[in-house]
Amino acid sequence: MNLIQKALLKYKLEILIVFGLGILYFLLRLYNIMSLPIFTDEAIYVRWSQIARQDAAWRFISLTDGKQPMFVWIAMNIMRIVDDPLLASRLVSVFAGFFTMIGLFFLANELFKNIRIGLISAFLYVIYPFALVYDRMALYDSLVGMFIIWGLYFEVLLIRRLRLDIALILGMIIGGGILTKTSGFFSIYLLPSTLLLFGFERKNVISKLLKWIILSLITVSVAYGFYFILRLSPFFYIIGEKNALFVYPISEWMMHPFTYLQSNLSGLWNWFITYFTWPVFLLTILSFFINFKFLREKLLLVIWFLIPFVALIFFGKTIYPRFIFFMTLPLLPLVGFSIFSMFERLKNKYLSLLIIGVFLIFFFKADYFVLTDFKNAPIAGPDLGQYINDWPAGGGIKEIVSYLDHESKKQKIFVVSPGTFGSLPTYSVEIYLGTNKNIDKQGIFPVPSEIPKEFIEKSKKMPVYVFVSSQKEFEDLIKLWPVEEVLRVSKGRESSYSILYIVKSS
Repeated sequence: MNLIQKALLKYKLEILIVFGLGILYFLLRLYNIMSLPIFTDEAIYVRWSQIARQDAAWRFISLTDGKQPMFVWIAMNIMRIVDDPLLASRLVSVFAGFFTMIGLFFLANELFKNIRIGLISAFLYVIYPFALVYDRMALYDSLVGMFIIWGLYFEVLLIRRLRLDIALILGMIIGGGILTKTSGFFSIYLLPSTLLLFGFERKNVISKLLKWIILSLITVSVAYGFYFILRLSPFFYIIGEKNALFVYPISEWMMHPFTYLQSNLSGLWNWFITYFTWPVFLLTILSFFINFKFLREKLLLVIWFLIPFVALIFFGKTIYPRFIFFMTLPLLPLVGFSIFSMFERLKNKYLSLLIIGVFLIFFFKADYFVLTDFKNAPIAGPDLGQYINDWPAGGGIKEIVSYLDHESKKQKIFVVSPGTFGSLPTYSVEIYLGTNKNIDKQGIFPVPSEIPKEFIEKSKKMPVYVFVSSQKEFEDLIKLWPVEEVLRVSKGRESSYSILYIVKSS
């Protein structure tokens, strides 16, 4: 019997669990994945991916808005085999989340030398509401989480193995992370924290420490080598300008270091607890007391949460819940450690399952609503607003696009949409109707209080539609035009609508 057969027999149960987790993961991520309407930022990224796919000269198009291009590069390739551009882009996050789940398994197993803690950590990710929301959206954050977790795993391997091949692979992983989003640089900033796991008591400590430093420098050099690819684009400089919109530069922060500290702390902590829940957070704390082993490993995981979290509290300028998603992932192995320790300590396994079920009940509740009734899901308020209930959400887009497509089969039509860059109606028409030769379209900004004469002239030749997505300043101006409402679709549980008007020709 060879080694592979022996391993299969030895870990038969664990292998079955792994397959079960994979099936459960894809069931939860793919179920009703298109039920959530397209969100403004999703529309931007989807449109960029379409353009990059069609024109190689625009492969760095995301840099025009200061965003790194990795997500766009992956999405544009999936679009070659998946027709629906939004689904193709959301699949980037689905697969990124899947690899994050696998990464958490390997990370927990490596840190705690226990395959079952690894499996529990992977399961926790599958049912984690924060992950369930973002693994089903065409946003950067699931991809960032994947690179962060795999970066942490290989940083642990590097400090323990001190091998060149690990350093090179780690450099490529970090490179992928910083080509996705600026927050990927935390994998570099937190690299020294892995010295917690360095055996300072072992022989040849100086030479081994020097070796780690050299290998770390190689890792960082490879990562920056990836990042410097972006310098091929003349828009590289915009990344710094964009970052300054979300995070205060040091020079600006020094002028008011504590002005936004309390509001940032309150907002970020509230979003964290809403998604992570108090019972699961208590399990994180319990991991330090239920078993005193692996203290340095536990501290490392806390550091990878705490330092980025505190940095955002101090320097955050414009913040959203999704910014903390990747920070929370290193805490899941701590929760897995507590759950495994409970199983070991409690002789009655049914009682163990009941207690653990009580701790995770809020995860299950949030998952149910995310999958079946997103507008009432117990998740962070800003996410509910942006993704389903307020003007950035795309409720009604599908219905209006379908109506316009149907009308274009009868005759040529013209579609006007308020706003240019970032306008959900404008981008939605371009994404779904951009190749329709019977539809002419134009985004306008600023929106005048009087309808442009060219639209009046066009309305005499063909139907001219005006597509508005409940931005009050636009909607109030459009109502001053000679228009008639054709279709109004509610977005969520708020008084927010997608509205289609037709210009009166007389």
